[in-house]
Amino acid sequence: MFEIIEHTLLDAVSLVPFLFLTYLVMEWLEHKAGKKAQKFMEKSGQYGPVWGSVLGAIPQCGFSAAAANLYAGRVITMGTLVAIYLSTSDEMIPIMISEAVDPVTIVKIVALKIVIGMAAGLLLDFMLPDKHDEHNHIHEMCEHEHCHCGEGKGIVRSAITHTLKITVFILLITFILNLILHNGGEDVIADFLMNKPVIGPLVAGIVGLIPNCVSSVVITRLYIEGAMSFGALMSGLLVNAGVGMLVLLRSNADRKEALKIIGIACGIGMVAGIIIDFMQVAF
Repeated sequence: MFEIIEHTLLDAVSLVPFLFLTYLVMEWLEHKAGKKAQKFMEKSGQYGPVWGSVLGAIPQCGFSAAAANLYAGRVITMGTLVAIYLSTSDEMIPIMISEAVDPVTIVKIVALKIVIGMAAGLLLDFMLPDKHDEHNHIHEMCEHEHCHCGEGKGIVRSAITHTLKITVFILLITFILNLILHNGGEDVIADFLMNKPVIGPLVAGIVGLIPNCVSSVVITRLYIEGAMSFGALMSGLLVNAGVGMLVLLRSNADRKEALKIIGIACGIGMVAGIIIDFMQVAF
């Protein structure tokens, strides 16, 4: 139990700096930069999936959590958020490096995730363009969180309020997941992923939905050990966005919309994995 609590605290605490900095920037956008800065961000949103997919590939899940908050404040587009989710690498790169996987193979996998994320994000923004208006969406998110941002607190204190609330939420969910996975969950996952065509990528995608770095660890290790196909690997890694999806459910005022976004990202990841296996792509 001590080990579970320790891992839970480490997982959550590592996200605090990302969450705090994101909320601090959003508070500044609302209270200092005003509508001009917000409009600038909105207008540059059409290029969001491009840089979002590249930044999302950095080996950590903090950026996906930050992106969820930025979307909840409507600073970035839905396509940008999905691109970040799909390219997020989480623990895949460190594990492959530690297992002495060919660096060229690692680069190809990351590049493929970036390309799929970028293409999906651009297409999503084209098909479902955001309809921005003059309404202050960041302030709307603050009201949803009941933190009364800016009312005598200042941007730093408001950012701390946001960060504490979401951290407590993440701690609770992460503890439950770690408890389940610690008690034989990884072995059950391995049994379902043993080189099964079509089913493999589908199950790997479901595993990738687990809002915890453990899912990317399990998926990557099973691929390295030859227990799953390359398509299943890509499906799981594309869907896995760390705690980003969990933060979206907590921060976005429209829960149905949040579930829709998660469903889109999950669907894209699974379909991509099945297609990769069908085309017999391998690195």
